[in-house]
Amino acid sequence: MRTESGMLDASQLAVNALSHPVIMVDGEGMIIFANAEAEDFFRSSAAMLARHRLSDFVPFGSPLLTLVDQVRERSAPFNEYRVDISSPRLGQDRIVDIYVAPVAEAPDSAVIMFLERSMAEKIDRQMTHRGAARSVTGLAAMLAHEIKNPLSGIRGAAQLLENVVSDEDRGLARLITEETDRIVALVDRMEVFSDERPVDSMPVNIHVVLDHVKAIAQNGFARDISFTEEYDPSLPPILANRDQLVQVFINLIKNAAEAIGNTVGGEIRLSTAFRPGIRFSVPGTRERVSLPMEFCVHDNGPGVSEDIRSMIFDPFITTKQNGSGLGLALVAKIVGAHGGVIECDSTARGTTFRILMPAWREQEANGAKRNKAASTA
Repeated sequence: MRTESGMLDASQLAVNALSHPVIMVDGEGMIIFANAEAEDFFRSSAAMLARHRLSDFVPFGSPLLTLVDQVRERSAPFNEYRVDISSPRLGQDRIVDIYVAPVAEAPDSAVIMFLERSMAEKIDRQMTHRGAARSVTGLAAMLAHEIKNPLSGIRGAAQLLENVVSDEDRGLARLITEETDRIVALVDRMEVFSDERPVDSMPVNIHVVLDHVKAIAQNGFARDISFTEEYDPSLPPILANRDQLVQVFINLIKNAAEAIGNTVGGEIRLSTAFRPGIRFSVPGTRERVSLPMEFCVHDNGPGVSEDIRSMIFDPFITTKQNGSGLGLALVAKIVGAHGGVIECDSTARGTTFRILMPAWREQEANGAKRNKAASTA
């Protein structure tokens, strides 16, 4: 697709400028064109792609192949949404929207554009997690007011009974006391969700936080697990509450350690990176927030069950026998209060918790100070 002067054709320049993968296949299904994004998407160069059919990259019987056949038969464009094209070549969890159109100048050929849904769905799920956290906020306030007072009366009555009943029944009275204490402890944990005060923030070096949490883990619950770090030392600070970030990463690393258990070769990898271009709209406003700071906690455990993967940040969702299911819900609340999002990617080879947060800017710090002053006035 070059002109006589040797310059790239304007149409190819335009297609290469698109931020979505675009390929063109001929009547035999051979890939005859791929833009730069398609090379990344298919993990192959354009020259390598030109040696293969589209069917070499997608699963057998994929709806994508059927869609291309329909376009050829009817000479009309078609869309398909939420198509799973996961394969050994393309990787896991490749869910895309597909647009296929015929090429008038090349009979039986078709142009295919892929729109990856992963980031959009992550943001959508994050909004759902925040909504669930808000529901727990209301529930926590109600529980604290309506349940803890009666529980104290039940506990007091059980203690009195323990002193007057027979030895045979004393165990039952003690059981009432213990179960009452357990419920009070659960309500106390839920009360954290009802704290809606502005975050007391300052510029924080995330690597200092991660090193501190790693030291705690290696001297306690993760002493038998090896740690590796993949840090970007050039990262700017983030505007955050250091203690709350410590709580977030202790929770995530403890979950990772519990997932690994006694598995030989257990490893937790901590990574930081700068990912420009990740932006999303704030509901109810025209503001678009940039979240270039990426912090990950990865383990090589057995992964999260697919049954609960999409609900893992919802309250009371847990796989632990004695777990309350509030730990990750609290993590999502803290990250959301800092203007960030958190997502979980999990396969049978391990789990990655990924946090995306805004970078610190001086004007944000000044705004946080003003908010703090106003809240304490």
